[in-house]
Amino acid sequence: MIYSTHLLLGALLTFLIGQATLQAQNRHLTYAESQQDFPNPERGFYIPISTSSTRFVPLDAAKLITYRTQAQRVAKASYAIHCSLVYRSYRLDTFKNSPISEDFLKKIGQDFSIARQAGIKLILRFAYTEQATTGTCPDQYKICPPYGDAPKAIVLTHINQLSPLLQQHADVIAVLQLGFIGIWGENYFTDYFGDASTNGLGVVPDSSWQDRNQVLAALLNALPKDRMVQVRTPQIKQRFVYGPKAPVTSAAMKPGDGYRGSDLARIGFHNDCFLASADDYGTFYDVGHSSAKRGPATVPLRRYMAQDSRYTAVGGETCDDAFSPQNDCAPVGRAEQEMALMHYSYLNASYNNEVNNDWQTQGCMDNIRRRLGYRFVLRSASIPKHIKAGQPLRVELALANVGYSALYNPRPLQLVLRNVATGALHRITLESDTRHLSSGSHQLRHVLQLPAVVKAGRYELLLNLPDGYSSLAQNPDYSIRLANIGLWEEQTGFNKLNHTLIVGP
Repeated sequence: MIYSTHLLLGALLTFLIGQATLQAQNRHLTYAESQQDFPNPERGFYIPISTSSTRFVPLDAAKLITYRTQAQRVAKASYAIHCSLVYRSYRLDTFKNSPISEDFLKKIGQDFSIARQAGIKLILRFAYTEQATTGTCPDQYKICPPYGDAPKAIVLTHINQLSPLLQQHADVIAVLQLGFIGIWGENYFTDYFGDASTNGLGVVPDSSWQDRNQVLAALLNALPKDRMVQVRTPQIKQRFVYGPKAPVTSAAMKPGDGYRGSDLARIGFHNDCFLASADDYGTFYDVGHSSAKRGPATVPLRRYMAQDSRYTAVGGETCDDAFSPQNDCAPVGRAEQEMALMHYSYLNASYNNEVNNDWQTQGCMDNIRRRLGYRFVLRSASIPKHIKAGQPLRVELALANVGYSALYNPRPLQLVLRNVATGALHRITLESDTRHLSSGSHQLRHVLQLPAVVKAGRYELLLNLPDGYSSLAQNPDYSIRLANIGLWEEQTGFNKLNHTLIVGP
């Protein structure tokens, strides 16, 4: 027994000495957080640029580059933004009864190439009409039929035509919105998919829910599995996942459901009347089905979206200032609280600036600009000062996401070794799915095997969060900048760790 105790004590002492030696060999670094507002991919305020098949105007690469590289003040805004996102709406007004022409498909493809050239990404929506006809109909907003959208057969034909373009250019698609159905593509005032307004039945019948679900399924199939489709209301997702009669209390995604490439995981939300009323002008409302009436459902649908949006893309726009002061800054309003609760990644910089300008006047706009979407801050790192070739490299990083949401598209996190003498680069992937870096603090601990090509020498260490597509992975315009002082390399898209590793023979 005494002999065994001595062995245990000896082993423990050896371990502690080893740990102390390891700690002594490590360099512990801390980093200063930056409060600067700067562009980062797939987040922030967007600028809308709509066009139509009647009067097509292509994207302008020079203008898009200016949007990304220079602060912009648009559409009566009292604030300036840095823009990495453009909302691109295509109105297919001349194709309501026919396939999309080859010429127009070519123009859409050229737009994607222009976006790639400019270093921005697109929020996409297709619709057939953006014109609301007013009259004496029963609807409370006096928007009257016929509305001017297209039948299901035409919609499915168009989605099938667009699919090769969406697959080919998915690298510059941030997210695709459901669109197609109804005025503005907002899936409400529609001639063919169940008019939920009081102009029609007042509910969406089961057969129309099935038609809507077929369109959504077609869009999900038209995109690669790593891209999401946003729907206008949370009930649209519920009725797709659980069927036309799904109750408003239907369950949101569980933690294990997110980012798996399933249809469930790939449906996000765009709220185009953010904090405009108690139910955001029908965003959180039950439009019924064949055997259930329409009615208020704000509480359960808000709960559903708050939970489900932890793993999906969320964006939208403000549309009316009538809900002031609730849509104002704290402490009177809850604008930021709502963005955090619903995990917003982006908002429109052009509409409605009666709301957005209040955030500038009241003092929370700076924070909103910084926190929309993700915002990664490197707090500290523990890295060896030197290792021998062939030895594992142990790296510890303390990283915080101080934004409202996680990433919604996949991208790697890489440790980059740059040879001080030759400039040769060696990339080692740390995280296989950075979308799990949700709001909050994260301790990343990795034991890495250096590639055999890493020879003895001195190496600068850097972090890189490049785009997930190989077509953009070497383009620094699409890499993520950490919110730290003095770490960003604009020319490379790397973030310095301010550490040189010596690899010995």
